[in-house]
Amino acid sequence: MTDGRDDLLQTDPFDCAPLRLTVDLAALADNWQDLARRSGRARTAAVVKADAYGLGIEDCGLTLYEAGARDFFVAAASEGETLRAYAPEARIFVLSGIWPGQEETFFENDLVPVLASEEQLAFWMSVLSERGPYPCALQVDTGFNRLGLSVEEALALAEDVSRPTSFEPVLVLSHLHSGDTQEAESNRQQLDLFRKVSAAYEGVEASLSASAGIFLGPQYHFDLTRPGIALYGGQATSGMENAMRPVVTAEARIVQIREAKAGETVSYGGTHRLARDSRLAIAAVGYADGYLRNLSGSGVPLRSAVPTGAFGFIAGRQVPVVGRITMDLTIFDVTDLPKNAIRSGDYIELFGHNIALDEVAAAAGTIGYELLTSLGLRYERRCLGEDEI
Repeated sequence: MTDGRDDLLQTDPFDCAPLRLTVDLAALADNWQDLARRSGRARTAAVVKADAYGLGIEDCGLTLYEAGARDFFVAAASEGETLRAYAPEARIFVLSGIWPGQEETFFENDLVPVLASEEQLAFWMSVLSERGPYPCALQVDTGFNRLGLSVEEALALAEDVSRPTSFEPVLVLSHLHSGDTQEAESNRQQLDLFRKVSAAYEGVEASLSASAGIFLGPQYHFDLTRPGIALYGGQATSGMENAMRPVVTAEARIVQIREAKAGETVSYGGTHRLARDSRLAIAAVGYADGYLRNLSGSGVPLRSAVPTGAFGFIAGRQVPVVGRITMDLTIFDVTDLPKNAIRSGDYIELFGHNIALDEVAAAAGTIGYELLTSLGLRYERRCLGEDEI
């Protein structure tokens, strides 16, 4: 017999956490394999920057590596350093390039800098003069006006016979600014410019397409595609049904269910006045957890443009957020649920299989990328592998 304390010690923290996040690693692997098929003859990389879009670079990196990914993209050298232990034989490209003082991090972890400016090129040439040959990639701007050498600079570099023989780019890449819009004329314009650049770097692999570009067709695929948001279940293109499997489910625990009278107000500022006697579920999630204040049912400027705020999902129904979302708490109207359908301690889905990530993002006037990368530190996380689904 036990005195009950052993049972308390054995309680899974996930089962009693105020906030929890489930990451479906099997769905992540399936999404990568789906995108690899869609990429045709091109190899398919995996973008795992921003802690794998908020879902954990360690678990996601290992899953993608085991699924077959051998090229990865991160934003910072520190991310590449972490990833290296989980993707031992992969090429890891660092999109922010390299700066003085980072050389040993790159060399010790076999990271490939993506050079995006004349200044970075000059520094890299000085590094090569001391170290000798080492791979790099070149970022070329074809109309985004973000990072990258201009097309003219890239073409001049390709023709520069005085460049050191130790300068060995292994990849030239660019990025579509409207790849998510199939009919955008700029896609074709950027494609034409990138073809000129890639042709100038004969024998060097080329990459133009992130998630959205994969759906534009094989002419955009070149040698390597670089999916990001689509891996994690997000919507990559507008006007098309999302073909990806959901990867992440966010849930919050209901702290209290309270009765409120018609005419009473809800949350800060009293911006929502109840039109009927209501039942309100107070959930342990707020904007400190990445459940953005713009998702509020009222009391934020966005509601004049997007009339409806977010919904949660519980007991088989969607229930609306009412009033302003606060730092730690959100209020849902559960009046239309059967009286005994829910109780304090139950979990309400914020997004996942029943409410699409991008549907919630649209209610906040933003995109799924921001919701995922804004997830706070208070979620108890659980990763599901193929044998647990």
